[in-house]
Amino acid sequence: MIIYQETLEGFLRDCFKYDIEDIIAAAFRRQARRMPSQSESRAWRNSLPAMGRIFQDEDFPVDCGVAVEYVITQSAKRVDFLLTGQDAEQRDQLLIVELKQWEAAEKTTMDGIVVTRYGQGPGETRHPSYQAWSYASLLKGFNEMVYEGGIGVNPCAYLHNYGTDGVLSDPFYAEYLELAPIFLKGEDERAKLRKFIRQHVRYGERNKLLYRIESGRIRPSKGLADALTGMLAGKQEFVLIDEQKSVYEIALHLATRANAEQKQVVIVEGGPGTGKSVVAINLLVALNARRLVSKYVTKNSAPRAVFERVLSATHRKTQIANLFASSGEFMETSANAFDVLVVDEAHRLNEKTGPFLEGENQIMEIIGSAKCSIFFIDEDQRVTWKDIGETAEIERRARIAGASVTKLSLASQFRCSGSNGYLAWLDDTLGIRETANPELEARDFDFRVFDSPEVLRREIVELNKTKNKARMVAGYCWDWSSKNNTQALDVVIPEHGFAMQWNLTKDGGLWIMASESVKEIGCIHTCQGLEVDYIGVIIGPDFVVRDGNVVTHPEKRSRQDQSIKGYKKLYRTDPAAATKKADIIIKNTYRTLMTRGMKGCYVYCTDAETREYLRERSKGRLVAP
Repeated sequence: MIIYQETLEGFLRDCFKYDIEDIIAAAFRRQARRMPSQSESRAWRNSLPAMGRIFQDEDFPVDCGVAVEYVITQSAKRVDFLLTGQDAEQRDQLLIVELKQWEAAEKTTMDGIVVTRYGQGPGETRHPSYQAWSYASLLKGFNEMVYEGGIGVNPCAYLHNYGTDGVLSDPFYAEYLELAPIFLKGEDERAKLRKFIRQHVRYGERNKLLYRIESGRIRPSKGLADALTGMLAGKQEFVLIDEQKSVYEIALHLATRANAEQKQVVIVEGGPGTGKSVVAINLLVALNARRLVSKYVTKNSAPRAVFERVLSATHRKTQIANLFASSGEFMETSANAFDVLVVDEAHRLNEKTGPFLEGENQIMEIIGSAKCSIFFIDEDQRVTWKDIGETAEIERRARIAGASVTKLSLASQFRCSGSNGYLAWLDDTLGIRETANPELEARDFDFRVFDSPEVLRREIVELNKTKNKARMVAGYCWDWSSKNNTQALDVVIPEHGFAMQWNLTKDGGLWIMASESVKEIGCIHTCQGLEVDYIGVIIGPDFVVRDGNVVTHPEKRSRQDQSIKGYKKLYRTDPAAATKKADIIIKNTYRTLMTRGMKGCYVYCTDAETREYLRERSKGRLVAP
């Protein structure tokens, strides 16, 4: 969908003879069927005339095509500005310009990420060059008219208010700057942008290029599909075993037969370590090999970041990133735009979407956006107040959408040394449910209780030296002080001389893979859905045991933790319901943290009675002094 489309001559007329923001706002209301936000209108008012001045009084062909707010069909991504024409050899060319009103930014140590200021304060976002390149990559990888029609796609970014300060052009971002050059404030920079445009567009529109791109068939290119298949080949961790293979084949069969009239919803239930993500990634690769438009979807960014890295097999992200999406990206997606959406960690789906919670229901949005939706779910891993992912709710939404529902399950345990007994013991021990496993009898899983977090940390650091597969995690009971003061320490237990920083800065979603992250403590948000060989868990004061009974204290969580935001409000009207819900979230959090280890889980509790309780319940286990 293109909101505004004109010749270059018409665009310049609308920029300088009329109020172009009003023209585009009217078109936006007609096509998007909603009012544009104030920030959208402000961007059109400020950035489009700045772009117009690049062409004004210059020798550019007036019959070039111009498009503003091009919504890429299978995504919620909107390209700010497109220019179409032909180069010196009369080959069709498409120019992508990412427009920004920024005046300042800060470098980060995260790949393709910077910090800039928004209305609500500083925030991390994509580098403009990365953003422009990613849009070009999306078109070249999925728009059949582009990749088979020989259309050149040339991305760049223009920040008309941003002076030269060396931040955005820092060598750290060199790869993306080469893929999509950036142009800043000043006449010299404008001259460079004009030169860049002339390199690619010498003549005007000849072949209805905008129309062809907008109406182009959307499906993965063969090159992308082949590359993706090759990236998965030979990776032992993605080999399907036993029932994983059966679930994969059934889900793949249902996905390939689905259509807009016969929508399919597949629900795959499985506990931690049963291979939900393994099956999900195999499905993503197979669906793309069949040239079906599909994406891997999670609410939590960490699994997406890790699997992007694994599949790309390079240090930097590639067009593989376009196959991964947040669960909040489908609020404005047209019906059945995707063939298949593979939703991992579906228990983490939220009801509302967007910074202003304007969405209606993420389950509904996903089902509506795809002919087939495949949900991988473990209801016992709902760990925040907003999590609505339940099998019954997915089934209800599927019936409303007229979709057929198939339920599958994964039961065999491949994490925790394959010990279903450990999981049953953990459920009983944490007070989640009574099982026949009050004592730990697993022979192959290494569970230990430590009396010192510092001794625990040293053990994890030592184990990590072998394969970089050991990590420390904790309940979110300590403030994130290092967010604003990089020298500050977050998780501090002074009586043991223990102090570490939270992980939520440098490595982002790749914390669990980064070589230096054993020096930091992870939380539920950066390890859920992922695994290591050994996990060291600090249980904070939000979970204690008194006289053999588990007691949870939501008020002991950090005031910065968003997981139980809503608890106090509900408590004022329904204390029993609020207490019950918070109790489940806290217990599920520690269950999730304590099941990240393939070979072992080492635990320290800030509460002495809780340590003795775990020690007693794990009789016969190797217990650290």
